[in-house]
Amino acid sequence: MLDIKKIRSNPNEFDQELKKRNIKPLSNSILKLDTEKRKNIEMLEIQKASVNSLSKDFGKIKALGSDEKILKLKEKIRDKKISISKLENEVQLNSNKLTSILETLPNLCSIDIPYGINEKDNIQIYEWGDIKKLQFKPKQHFEVPAAKYIDFKSAAKISGSRFSILSGGIATLHRALAQFMMNKHINIHKLKEVATPVLVKDNVMYGTGQLPKFSSESYKTSNGWWLIPTAEVSLTNLLANSIVSISELPIRLCAVTQCFRSEAGSAGKDTTGMLRQHQFEKVEMVTFTVPEKSTDEHERMTKCAENILKDLELPFRKVLLCSGDLGFSANKTYDLEVWLPGQGKYREISSISNCGDFQSRRMNARYREKSETKPLFLHTLNGSGLAVGRCLIAVIENYQTIDGKIMIPKCLSEFLSGAKFLNQFGELE
Repeated sequence: MLDIKKIRSNPNEFDQELKKRNIKPLSNSILKLDTEKRKNIEMLEIQKASVNSLSKDFGKIKALGSDEKILKLKEKIRDKKISISKLENEVQLNSNKLTSILETLPNLCSIDIPYGINEKDNIQIYEWGDIKKLQFKPKQHFEVPAAKYIDFKSAAKISGSRFSILSGGIATLHRALAQFMMNKHINIHKLKEVATPVLVKDNVMYGTGQLPKFSSESYKTSNGWWLIPTAEVSLTNLLANSIVSISELPIRLCAVTQCFRSEAGSAGKDTTGMLRQHQFEKVEMVTFTVPEKSTDEHERMTKCAENILKDLELPFRKVLLCSGDLGFSANKTYDLEVWLPGQGKYREISSISNCGDFQSRRMNARYREKSETKPLFLHTLNGSGLAVGRCLIAVIENYQTIDGKIMIPKCLSEFLSGAKFLNQFGELE
């Protein structure tokens, strides 16, 4: 949620920031509602004070026994209370209108975010790793013989399109990737592992920015729970309506969970294979920190994700998202895009975002510098570390051999009993 105080203090700058997000100026309509709301609140306080004063006078007049004065005072108090009720309704109406605008506006961009319309305007920061020159035409992940036990047909019978079933060695390889990532984050990156529910309440989805604007992109159960699109939702809300001590910060967490997305608006995109699915597994990182350290934490979190790709020796590039491609809750995002030789291009495997105080304002997550000081809003950050299915795709395509096997990356060997290949029969050897 955006800070109304900042909009009041510099409406022109606010409109310029919205323009960067390709949104028309809104400061006039927002401040009009805000002014009306504050004016009504002021009048409401005056009327309440007047009623309190009249109520005190009522006892004195009643003691004097003047029926006429008592009747007039009762009418006056009644009229004041009617006015108070009307003003309360006006305040609530203004507040609802103001909230309905603010809660659908995205976070404002960090000052160093380039202007752009879409992903074509993103800026590459650097590339890492050598793209292998294979002596054969590389296949896409679903064409590699060793990956034939990624079963889309059976999944379609059970659940429909954009689902997959993994069995045998490919399922073990998928599990090993998740285990490797979590071990790396816990033991080397010093993140705290958390196991979270995948079903959450409305207010939890609202807190991280999925609701109300993006309700069509997630799944809701018949009894009101939402299936999480990412563990960012449950992890970040751990501090909702809380105040932590500055001595506890930064708090760095990670979780591996199933994620669920309706993929609304993605009709026709990546329909073959397991690149874009309704259900997938992802390792998520979340950090809570003080405002002055969130930029450093963003760089740190990005390196945590990069380290996974480097250990797997998968070529990737780091990209800074432009204003038009930036996510709703983020003020700055780096995407890591891994090289897929079967497709002959880079594809996103991780987004790492600094959300500033945007999410913490929505969920009322704060910290206190000293016991006697006013609590301040936390800065929240989140990032994939990594999307397990997409990482599996990258391993399949980058480590495929001419005879249809998949070479096992060295860093995964300990999780696969020393296996060096996944063969054409779906077996580890």
